[in-house]
Amino acid sequence: MSKVRSYPHMEDSGIEWVGEIPTHWRILRLRSIFRNVSERNHPDAEVLSLYRDWGVLPKASRNDNHNVTSEDTTQYKFVRVGNLVINKMKAWQGSLAISGYEGIVSPAYYVCEFISEQVDKRFIHYLLRCDAYAQDFERLSTGMRVGQWDLGIGDFMRVPLICPSLVEQQEMSSYLDSACADINIAVAETKASIEEYKLLKQSVITQAVTKGLDPNVPMKDSGVEWIGEIPLTWNRGNLKVLFSFGRGLPITKADLTEDGVLVVSYGQIHAKTNTGTCLDDSLLRHVASSYLNTNVGSLIYNGDIVFADTSEDLEGMGNAVLMDRHEAVFAGYHTIVARPNDKTMSTYLAYLFRSDPWRSQLRSRATGIKVFSITQRMLKSCTVILPPEPDRSAIVSYLNSICARIDGLISEKQSMTSDLESYKKSLIYEVVTGKRRVA
Repeated sequence: MSKVRSYPHMEDSGIEWVGEIPTHWRILRLRSIFRNVSERNHPDAEVLSLYRDWGVLPKASRNDNHNVTSEDTTQYKFVRVGNLVINKMKAWQGSLAISGYEGIVSPAYYVCEFISEQVDKRFIHYLLRCDAYAQDFERLSTGMRVGQWDLGIGDFMRVPLICPSLVEQQEMSSYLDSACADINIAVAETKASIEEYKLLKQSVITQAVTKGLDPNVPMKDSGVEWIGEIPLTWNRGNLKVLFSFGRGLPITKADLTEDGVLVVSYGQIHAKTNTGTCLDDSLLRHVASSYLNTNVGSLIYNGDIVFADTSEDLEGMGNAVLMDRHEAVFAGYHTIVARPNDKTMSTYLAYLFRSDPWRSQLRSRATGIKVFSITQRMLKSCTVILPPEPDRSAIVSYLNSICARIDGLISEKQSMTSDLESYKKSLIYEVVTGKRRVA
C-alpha cells in the first residue's frame, strides 16, 4: 500500500464543508462532469436497487429490499455500467453510487452519465459518498419532513466538485480500493465473530430452559412435540392458564412525543438491542401523559411480558420483552401484554420465549404473507415447560451471568466494527479532500 503524507502547499477551497485543499487542485461544478439522463422503455432489463452501504446491486441479489417493483416497468430509468444513480430522497444519507451493472431503476431516481474524460469514476464514487458531500446534499434537500426530503437535480449539478489531476484521482482510487478492501475484510471477520457469539448465546439459553443445567438428571417424555424429553421433575403448562392477556395502546408513530409517559411498541421489541429479558432504555419512547387518564389498562407492570403481534419475517415471531421496572410504562402499538399469575416465573419464561423450540409453536400458526401476525388466541394455545422453583432460580441465575458475559464480548466486537467503519469514513474523507496525500 502506498505511503500517505501531507501535501506541501494548501489553500482555502472556499467551500465551508471542505476547508483547505492542495493549491494545484481545481474547483468545478458537478454539471461539468455529469448529464442527467432519462432513458426508458426497457421493461425486460434487470431491476436494480441502490443501497447506502453497498451501492447499486441487482434487486434479486438481496432479500432485504421490501420496495415493490411496479408491474409495468416501462417508465423505469435505464442504467448503463458507469452511470451515477442517485436516490434524490436519501442522497443526504450517502445513497448514491456509480453502477457496476446494467439495468433499470425506479423513475424516482436520478441517473447521470459522465460527460468528461478528465475524472476517474472510482474517485467520484468515493468523493460523492463521503460525509462532507452528504452534509451538503442534506443542506440542499427540501421537504416537510426528513422522510420526504428531495434533492433537486439542478441543485445537485451546482454542487462544487473538488478536482485533482486525473493521475492523482487514479492514485487515490487505487489506494482507497486497497485500504477499504482490507478494512472490509476486518469488519466482515468481526461481524462473523459477533454472529458466532449470538449463536452460542442462543444455544446456551435453549439448552438451559429446555433441558436444565444437570446433564445427568433423569429425563421423561414431555408429551410435547416441540420439546421431546424434559427432566423428570419438570411439568408442562398452558399460557391460557398461566397468564392473563391485554392489548397495548391504540396509537401510531404520530402519537409519540418528546416526553411524557414511557411506552414500548413492536418496533422497539424487534430492535437488535432487545435481549428479551430487560427493558433497556433504547427500547423506550414517550406518549402524552393524558393516556394515564384514559388507557390505564395498557400500562405494564414489573414481571409482565410484552409480545410484538406482527413481524416482517418468521424469525421475529415471538419477539417479546420482559418489563423489569417499577415505573409507569405503556405497552404501545401492535403489542400483546402477557401478565403471569405467578411473577416469580417471569424471567425464566422470558428466556424460554427466546428459544427456537418454543417459538416453533407460533411460527407454525403464523398468518400472513409479507407481514406475519400472532393473536392472543394463538399465544393462549401455546405450551410451556415449567421446572420446579429451585431449578428455575438456578437457571435464571446461570443465564443472567453467562448471557451478560457473552453480551460483553459482543459489545466489544461491535465497538471494534464501529471503530473500523469510522476509520474507513475518515480515511476516505481525508484522501479525497486532500488532507492526506497518496504517493
